[in-house]
Amino acid sequence: MMKKRLMLAACGAVVMMCVACGVWLLAGGAPCDGMVKVRRGSSVEVVCDSLASATSASYASRVKCLLRLTGSDVSRRQGAFKVKQGMSTFSAMRLLRGGAPAGVKFTFNNVRTLDEWCARWGQRFMVDADTMRAALADTALCARYGKTPTTIGCLLIPDSYEFYWDITPEQLLDRMKGYYDRFWTAERQQAAQALGLTPDEVVIIASIVEEETAKRDERGKVARLYLNRIHTGMPLQADPTVKFALGDFGIRRLSVAMLRVESPYNTYRVAGLPPGPIRLPEKATIDAVLHAPQHNYIYMCAREDFSGYHNFTASYAEHNANANRYRAALNDRGIKR
Repeated sequence: MMKKRLMLAACGAVVMMCVACGVWLLAGGAPCDGMVKVRRGSSVEVVCDSLASATSASYASRVKCLLRLTGSDVSRRQGAFKVKQGMSTFSAMRLLRGGAPAGVKFTFNNVRTLDEWCARWGQRFMVDADTMRAALADTALCARYGKTPTTIGCLLIPDSYEFYWDITPEQLLDRMKGYYDRFWTAERQQAAQALGLTPDEVVIIASIVEEETAKRDERGKVARLYLNRIHTGMPLQADPTVKFALGDFGIRRLSVAMLRVESPYNTYRVAGLPPGPIRLPEKATIDAVLHAPQHNYIYMCAREDFSGYHNFTASYAEHNANANRYRAALNDRGIKR
């Protein structure tokens, strides 16, 4: 009888332990939303380390136990898997073992250089910044999309997108070409043709306009000024192209020596448009070029009140007067560069 009681007690203890273990494994959902990024060939430990970083160590340890108990093989998995707040450990185990990967949102705007764009990309996706830079500099790859390494940025129209975390550079460019083609509707292409420009040339002008003024209500006016210069055979003489050539957009006062810099982007020395965009312009700025209001201005100078707006004129003498007032204002503030 005593032996039977001991056996029952032992069985009860085992049952209690199993219940306690089950409660520990299954109790409590994910404390927050999290994205678990998994590379093919990863072990359960590596996958759950990513889960811990995205949610919490205790939640990840319970999921790891479930993965081990179920003999789950995660080594063939790759992608970003979204764990939602409150998701049970059992559901998380099933997701990591065989669920569908999620898309990763990628929003970019206010980007100047491809290097900057690649750096942002590398922070969110499996393909690192250096690999993406190499892809965008690949002449053969760019040619596949009708671009060169200097014009490939025209494909990268700022917006909010969603891509799989492990997307390759080629897959990304395929997607961006699709977005580019949809943006350049027949109406927009006709508007570009009416200006005597290709879509990429419109993007290049838009990139200069966006660097020239932060005032959205002035961009169409600035765009028409540059179009007037192009149509009259004048050099663009756009200060932002010189800053791009120098690699310093923080310059507020260009010197004569700066204007002489040897570069295909220096529109004080090179006729026509630069070979590529000097930033990735917004859709609204591209449209501001396509629908720039008519005027006869060919000169502009930043206003001396530092409001961010410009004084426009068709008169060289008046332009000189505007420029003298602006230079005096710079001197008063001690701005030498």
